[in-house]
Amino acid sequence: MSLFYDTLDTPIGVLMIEADNEHVLKILFDQDEVAANPNALTEKCKVQLQEYFEGKRTDFDLPVKFQGTVFQERVWQALLHVPFGETATYAEQAGKIHNPKAVRAVGAANGQNKINIVVPCHRIIGNNGSLTGYGGGIDRKQWLLEHEQKVAGKILL
Repeated sequence: MSLFYDTLDTPIGVLMIEADNEHVLKILFDQDEVAANPNALTEKCKVQLQEYFEGKRTDFDLPVKFQGTVFQERVWQALLHVPFGETATYAEQAGKIHNPKAVRAVGAANGQNKINIVVPCHRIIGNNGSLTGYGGGIDRKQWLLEHEQKVAGKILL
């Protein structure tokens, strides 16, 4: 399997995109510099992410491939159903995967999400509304949520 890489400068840092010929595999902040080796899918991903940051895109049309445990993949799949401009709690996410006692495990799985923004783990917040945990950092999580709420015309956090 050939892997392809590219990067995108965003208002909140550089994103590294990794894909194979069929799926986006990773979109991560703060990665070591990689040599650009783009393909059509990394290019499509860059265009859609740029549109997202410009406020022109609220959902993504990209094939993604999860790489984790069965539990993690269920959690990540559930993230795809949290609407743009909205948030859900870790407890709500645990309920959506029919495992309401797995709140901490849901948080841990979110922390292992390797497809940032497109698989929107940044939309998951604490039960008290706090911005807890985000692999890209709380400042980025806050920026992403405020950006989405502004684009969606919702009240800011």
